[in-house]
Amino acid sequence: MDLSVIVPLFNEDESLPELTAWIERVMRANNFSYEVIMVDDGSSDNSWQVIELLRKQNDCIRGIRFQRNYGKSAALNEGFKAAKGDVIITMDADMQDSPDEIPELRSMIVNDGFDMVSGWKKKRFDNKLTKNIPSKLFNAAASRSSGIYLHDFNCGLKAYKNKLIKSIEVYGEMHRYIPVLAKWAGFKKIGEKVVEHRPRKYGVTKFGWSRFINGFLDLASIMFMGKFGKRPMHIFGLWGSIVFFIGTIIWIWLFVAKIFFDKFNMTDRPLFYVGIISIVIGTQLFLAGFLGELIARNSSDRNTYLIEEKMGV
Repeated sequence: MDLSVIVPLFNEDESLPELTAWIERVMRANNFSYEVIMVDDGSSDNSWQVIELLRKQNDCIRGIRFQRNYGKSAALNEGFKAAKGDVIITMDADMQDSPDEIPELRSMIVNDGFDMVSGWKKKRFDNKLTKNIPSKLFNAAASRSSGIYLHDFNCGLKAYKNKLIKSIEVYGEMHRYIPVLAKWAGFKKIGEKVVEHRPRKYGVTKFGWSRFINGFLDLASIMFMGKFGKRPMHIFGLWGSIVFFIGTIIWIWLFVAKIFFDKFNMTDRPLFYVGIISIVIGTQLFLAGFLGELIARNSSDRNTYLIEEKMGV
């Protein structure tokens, strides 16, 4: 199979018929073998009924329906598990991504050798104050922290090698950082393509200001997990040892000062409490690293979701 198109969606029943018809036209024009995997993230409208109807009209359409809303990362993760195409395309269901971009995105993977290609919505039709400006700040911070210089980490339109999506796990709100996950998995050739951003035709946006706060928190989390997720003792143990050593030196100095220099009222000195706190914090950090090491080595599957039904998957 040439392509798997994964479409995560939440309450997008109005746009689905037009989107799938557009994808089908592009696939037929380029003679691609394909599947469209629609992941219904617990919609409360008629999205699943629409998917069932579209499936009857086109057996290339597959469906996964969550029992409740888990978020975009969960939807993408389940779509990645089910995808069979050599190249995987992800796109949003709101008609703001153009399926006409698919052939060139696929070509960059197949012919140019990229592991992943991220879309860049250079010209946007979103609100400048609430979306465009915060998005630029977020992307600048993500680029600087990760060393992956993309203009638009959060663009839903992306292309991947099948091997890449089978090598990563997307959970929480980590869909924004799939390029970083890919890099940590050893996929270094990550490209970017300017793509068309269309005004929203149906429905309303499902994301608010909280996504930017969560985005920065997730960035800190993923950078930590990428460097120390498999070896937490290296960070907690290191700083725990340093702080514990500082506290020990302080106490040795206080002991020497009391015994050999006849210093008294040691408990009235701030240095005495600094030494105690340093030893306690150092011990706690070391124990946190030790417990983290045990958890990392014995963690169970954290990425399991309640799926109500599937079609063609």
